Amino acid sequence: MRIAITHDYLNQFGGAERVLEIMLEAYPNAEIHTLFYDENELKGRFKENIKSTSILDKKTVRSRHRLFIPALPIVSSLKHIGEYDLVISNSVGFAKAFKSSAKKHIYYCNATLRYAWDPETHLVDFLPKPLLPIAKIAASAMRAWDKHTGQKPNIIISNSEYTRERIKKFYGRDSELLHPPVDTDFFRPEPNADKKYYLAVGRLIPYKKFDLIIKAFNILKLPLLIVGDGREYENLIKLNSSKETEFTGFINKPEELRLIYNKAKAFLFPQIEDFGLVAAEALACGTPVIGYNSAGAKEMVRNGENGILFNSQTPEDLVSAIKEFENNSFDPKIVSKTAEKFSKKEFIRKLKEICEN
Repeated sequence: MRIAITHDYLNQFGGAERVLEIMLEAYPNAEIHTLFYDENELKGRFKENIKSTSILDKKTVRSRHRLFIPALPIVSSLKHIGEYDLVISNSVGFAKAFKSSAKKHIYYCNATLRYAWDPETHLVDFLPKPLLPIAKIAASAMRAWDKHTGQKPNIIISNSEYTRERIKKFYGRDSELLHPPVDTDFFRPEPNADKKYYLAVGRLIPYKKFDLIIKAFNILKLPLLIVGDGREYENLIKLNSSKETEFTGFINKPEELRLIYNKAKAFLFPQIEDFGLVAAEALACGTPVIGYNSAGAKEMVRNGENGILFNSQTPEDLVSAIKEFENNSFDPKIVSKTAEKFSKKEFIRKLKEICEN
């Protein structure tokens, strides 16, 4: 069976790219079609499976792709990937529109197209103010395009209940639920790990709310480790006033990241995220999550059992949640067990069941 995996673009390594890695474990000979691929940024990941990119595969686009977002629906709709028995779109919206003669098309939705449906959050953060009126018009057109192309796949798979509800609302379609995969054999509790700091991991971009975390820890003056890089790095450095806060940059070695998870007192997750693989990995390592009571965190965190939920995205509410956490204790084994339903084995099993049936 000839299988293609379509992916929006490969110029960063986040949750969707982690899902792509596991899809390739399920189907190692699958050919990847994407809009552009940055081999250096991805450290050579996926290179052997890349079959095609697009006219946008230029250095300028790869490094500043958000400026080209209005062009992505057009280029996606024009992109032909050839003949396959099965196409799996691992996407937030664009790659589901690639053209193919395949009769079987499955769309794994990592998130509904945020630039279309939540422009106030995801466009305002990086566009110059004079462009915002034009961007809002573009977002309106993109919503119509996204709804139309959302009818193309035979089956849609949602990565969370939150995403499932949005697909029903935006596309008028039902979808199957399959949480993203966590390698629970690899991400596991380390015996006698010394809990040293609070931890946040991810791309340093505005909607991830690292600024909220830093403001809270400017008040608390507790040890904080921030793992990741991104365009907000300089702003976050300036915002930080606590000597107890450390920035590590991006961690490329999984073994090192596992140790970092294990040494954390708790994992901080204050953003609205469709799921949040890094939080699930932290749970698998036995590290409780302190998360905003919405979307992905709400589905993962059982208050008092594997973490603490807070109800307002303010430094004050996060500070209160951390103080509540300090007055509780959590068993790493029990915390880790709550992540088993996100296991890589279960993801591969169900993905193959859906694809092959």
